[in-house]
Amino acid sequence: MMEPIKHQKNRRLMSMNDVQSLSHSKWRCKYHIVFAPKYRRQVIYGKIKADVGKILRELCERKGVQIIEAECCPDHIHMLVSIPPHLSVAAFMGYLKSKSSLMIFDKHANLKYKYGNRHFWCRGYYVDTVGKYEGAITEYIRNQLQEDIANDQISLKEVMDPFAEEEQNSKTK
Repeated sequence: MMEPIKHQKNRRLMSMNDVQSLSHSKWRCKYHIVFAPKYRRQVIYGKIKADVGKILRELCERKGVQIIEAECCPDHIHMLVSIPPHLSVAAFMGYLKSKSSLMIFDKHANLKYKYGNRHFWCRGYYVDTVGKYEGAITEYIRNQLQEDIANDQISLKEVMDPFAEEEQNSKTK
């Protein structure tokens, strides 16, 4: 019997429980995937964020892909997914991005004016195998949004209107 592998940093155990199987194969194919809207426009907010999440979940369920962790950041999406071995990562990403783009434009017709030709996502994506660092990657994805917000606040420059003070001083006089 296989011994569980102990992670040092996050103390999470990998065991045979997360090995999936079909009639003639067993697998544990987990990938960290990052992809972004075209021109990294910051449109994944509020109502559209919830819709994008629902659409991506629905499409993953249709293909038998399990979403382990996911986060919609303002200008990109992180997903930790388990993809069955009969489906290549490239084929899955082509399906996910093309179908979700069509579904997003169906739900939010006003976006077609910003993203002509129904191209919502950038052409490329980043993918990495997870291996034994699943816990660390899961934690990274969970904290990614907070890190992005913190980095934006650190680098945010306050722009002051030079005429605002003069206008306020003239009103009080």
